[in-house]
Amino acid sequence: MSRQPRVGEHGEDAITEEEMAGTAVPALTAEPTKRLNASAAPRPPSRAPVFAGRDGLGAYTASPQSYGPDRIVYHNEDFVVINDLYPKSSVHLLLLPRNPRKQLLHPFDAFEDIAFLASCRAEVAGVKKLVAAELRRKHGAYSASEKARRDAMDADEPPDVDELPSGRDWESEVKTGVHAHPSMNHLHVHVLAKDMHSPCMRHRKHYNSFNTPFLVPLEDLPLAINDVRRHARYLDEDLVCWRCGKNFGKSFAKLKEHLEGEFEAWRKE
Repeated sequence: MSRQPRVGEHGEDAITEEEMAGTAVPALTAEPTKRLNASAAPRPPSRAPVFAGRDGLGAYTASPQSYGPDRIVYHNEDFVVINDLYPKSSVHLLLLPRNPRKQLLHPFDAFEDIAFLASCRAEVAGVKKLVAAELRRKHGAYSASEKARRDAMDADEPPDVDELPSGRDWESEVKTGVHAHPSMNHLHVHVLAKDMHSPCMRHRKHYNSFNTPFLVPLEDLPLAINDVRRHARYLDEDLVCWRCGKNFGKSFAKLKEHLEGEFEAWRKE
């Protein structure tokens, strides 16, 4: 059964109706993350349960084994981690709790349960490491901060892994959190690179949903009853570059062009 939306909750959807339905293009344009744990050995896809519209994420928690590794990164008894179908950064995963008593609650309500919040924070910490490792794999060759590490690995006698230079702190390039007004009914936590580099990042609301207080970090939960993020609207705010702070007003086209250069500069750091 779908949860009942709060009054006005879907007045500020961060995604389009086509994205909710899974019919928007492009989809799966970013290279998916396929790092699986032992509990997520690939299985041949089978017929998946039918979940539509805002209930679409429920298919993954109900039957993760019905999907291949292009969709499911890993799953266990308590969580499923998937590649976002419409990633808004170069790496964008979703953590889906499988607890049937929590998964149809608004995140602000679900995370009033401190024990449940702690378990999700612990799982997110592991997912964040996965995203960081994928960022290193995808962008490390361009990063000046990775040079000493790359040189050591390329040496005739490379050092043991625990003796390698640490290289770039890719975990610091990852953001996590829940949307103040989720567009999809099933509880999910975003874990994504902050680079905002993806062909699926196509609208002002896409960008602002991850670069304003609309994205609420798990460490800020549970929210105080008077926290403005429970009710404020953010998706129509001015567009501000996540890296340099330049304000582009309402011009998404100008921001998008600017972000191409910022992405190249960012991954070279």
